[in-house]
Amino acid sequence: MTMSNGRAVVRAALGRLMRTRRDRWVFGIAAIVLAGALAAGGGLVYHVINHARQITAYFAESIGVYPGSTVRVLGVPVGTVDSVQPAGSRVKVTMTLNNGVAVPARVSAVVIAPSVVADRYIQLTPAYTSGNQISDGAVIPVARTAVPVEVDQVYASLAKLANAFGPNGVNKHGALSDLIKTGAANLAGNGTYLRNMITEFGGLSKTLGDSSSNLFATLAYLQQFTTMLKNNDGQVRLAESQLAQVSAFLASDRRDMAAAISDLSVALNRVKGFIGGNRTLIESNVSKLAAITSVLVHERASLAEALDVAPLAADNLVHAYNVTTHTLVGRGYLGELIRGNTPRGAFTTADTRPSGAIAPVGSVPVPASLIGSLPPLPLPSAGTVYGTPQALLGGRR
Repeated sequence: MTMSNGRAVVRAALGRLMRTRRDRWVFGIAAIVLAGALAAGGGLVYHVINHARQITAYFAESIGVYPGSTVRVLGVPVGTVDSVQPAGSRVKVTMTLNNGVAVPARVSAVVIAPSVVADRYIQLTPAYTSGNQISDGAVIPVARTAVPVEVDQVYASLAKLANAFGPNGVNKHGALSDLIKTGAANLAGNGTYLRNMITEFGGLSKTLGDSSSNLFATLAYLQQFTTMLKNNDGQVRLAESQLAQVSAFLASDRRDMAAAISDLSVALNRVKGFIGGNRTLIESNVSKLAAITSVLVHERASLAEALDVAPLAADNLVHAYNVTTHTLVGRGYLGELIRGNTPRGAFTTADTRPSGAIAPVGSVPVPASLIGSLPPLPLPSAGTVYGTPQALLGGRR
């Protein structure tokens, strides 16, 4: 179909739509409404797609930044400065960022002076990597802004430093000159030692760097120790109080302690002299004491038995003494000192001694009919007479 044929078709369609006057009015109003809607919708879509964000930054001062100055990220222009206005003790700078520029939410603003004569610009840092982005209307406070030091400020600081060290300052009486001369005299001829010191210090720094893990572990343990002291603050205070009391006690008795230490020193000197003069005798006595100690060790069982029996023997001795005749009265049986004297095949009887009877183990009571056939006793018998089976067979007690 050609263009003329298309136009003819459109005219025919429009003719059919506007056959009446009323239809023409309706069509005109609909066309106007449709055109307005398309214009508004297109503007809205354009605003959404091409929206630029405006942010505000406050600086302590603003020198060399004007409306139209560039806003950059990593040196790349990403926006422009809209206005620079004083706001009390601060300077309010309004900036517009280009569409599609990603800037972190916690961004900082810095005034950059690339050279003495070049225009300054505002650098946003750091560059965006991830996370939240800055929103439209955001404000960057003074704490996150910085301005360069001006040349006149540098000159003023240098002049102030020169005046402070000049002839009207600390060098008024030649103190600085004397210091420089003394330093030069001390460093003269010590260049090699200074170089070695710097070299060794570099080695120390390397050693510390290589042992950083141990150093950090030590600091961690020290932190744990301080935490333990903090958690036991009451006990630490008590220990400090008691230590203070001990220190006070020692301080109050320092004279007596000094005298005791002095006497101890004298005594030790005397002991030293005594040992030095009698070294041979002490050595001989120690050797003899070693022999005696060896005998005691070998006879420790006999000593233990003697210590157990000695009290009973002493008690029996006391009771055996006759105060009238001034004699010791007692009887003994030598057979009990002989062990294993019962011949093989001899008859044995059970121990029939009454409880508490004093008689040799293995003895039996002697019948009254046999007492007369036994040898006479040195003393009259008292109570039951005991004898061994062998003695009864042989007529002995």
